[in-house]
Amino acid sequence: MAHELEVWLFADRVGTLALVDGRLNFCYAPDWLSQPGAVALSTSLPLQAEPFDDRKARPFFAGLLPEGQMRRLIALQFQVSGQNDFALLDHIGGECAGAVTFLKPGQVLPVPTRNDDVQWLSDEEVVAILDELPRRPMLAGKDGLRLSLAGAQEKLPVVFDGDRIGLPFNGTPSSHILKPAIHAVQDSVMNEGFCMALADIMQLKPAKTKVHVVSGRSFLLVERYDRLIDAQGHRQRLHQEDFCQALGVVPEMKYQNEGGPDLTQCFDLVRRATRPSAPQVLRLFDCVIFNALIGNHDAHAKNFSLLYSGKALVLAPLYDTLSTAVYPTLTPKMAMKIGTKYKFSEVQARHWDQFAEGVGLAKAQAKRRILELAKSLPANARKLQSDPGYAFVDNAVVEQINVLIEQRCALTIRRLTDPASENNAYAGSSV
Repeated sequence: MAHELEVWLFADRVGTLALVDGRLNFCYAPDWLSQPGAVALSTSLPLQAEPFDDRKARPFFAGLLPEGQMRRLIALQFQVSGQNDFALLDHIGGECAGAVTFLKPGQVLPVPTRNDDVQWLSDEEVVAILDELPRRPMLAGKDGLRLSLAGAQEKLPVVFDGDRIGLPFNGTPSSHILKPAIHAVQDSVMNEGFCMALADIMQLKPAKTKVHVVSGRSFLLVERYDRLIDAQGHRQRLHQEDFCQALGVVPEMKYQNEGGPDLTQCFDLVRRATRPSAPQVLRLFDCVIFNALIGNHDAHAKNFSLLYSGKALVLAPLYDTLSTAVYPTLTPKMAMKIGTKYKFSEVQARHWDQFAEGVGLAKAQAKRRILELAKSLPANARKLQSDPGYAFVDNAVVEQINVLIEQRCALTIRRLTDPASENNAYAGSSV
């Protein structure tokens, strides 16, 4: 028995996702293929009349869903199997990353009113939602809400306007992603808020973020780069896909050590998919260096994305960036190797060279850029920490991040400029 969902991109029905004998099958609609302006859902799902089987289709569609405990709890809410991607998209695939919406056959795409269908929340209601999210991710099952975001961290698509926070109903696009504090990770909100602000100072073009406090509860509000306001004042969706989706890799294999993408594959994707590619490649290179120097060990392939700008593809703004290395209980291994090394403390000049060569950059050019960032990052981080416009001044985690940045930058400069340092491993445990 086959079950079907219609797949919409923007305001067009582009194809059908079916579940046949427990496996996904996707086929583009003939009407969509015949349109002169037709675009593919993914670089891994090119426009073609032939259907895509489960092996080809699942990476993109499963990649739209939450992972881990969030996914398990949502499945329990709807009494479906946690492995059933199709059922989960049926229940929560209304407001996803990018411009994709899933509807039952014959359903009409919801069209929000001019004022949008938003339930504005009081401070008490915001706090109640923060308390509810660990038990009910994405507020799954709440009437009129069909919200989905990838990843294992608690988060919620919301509308943020001035100081108001609201829930988007009946097809209304969200404007921000609300990210509560991560349980058992000290001050994760301030950590990510600081690292994202630092990325902005370093001109890495990250998503815009703001640490927001309601009734003493802090959380991060991340402006969605895949949403924009058009000339008529309506919020519109932009399409996007993460690197795993684009490379046809299922989300449970997002880490390199699980068989997921490595940095060479990521750079090859950007070089192949974007136009002009050179600025995008150099920006990705900066992001990789930045993540290494701040200690973001969780920069796997689902934490980089491509953004569809018209028919063109560009590297999406940097997101999900925080210093995991300051927490001794979290892994010291980076999600993707630099050269042949997973551990930053083991990265020598030759490993930076291997990395540069593997991603198609000249070693001398790469070395110059690594040194530029390593020399400018610590001063910029300290300046940001002391900026009275933020709440970073007396924060203990921010201080730990700054110490770690200073250690990592000093180590990198020494190893890239002093050949004798090749044989001296760094003893600092926090690096």
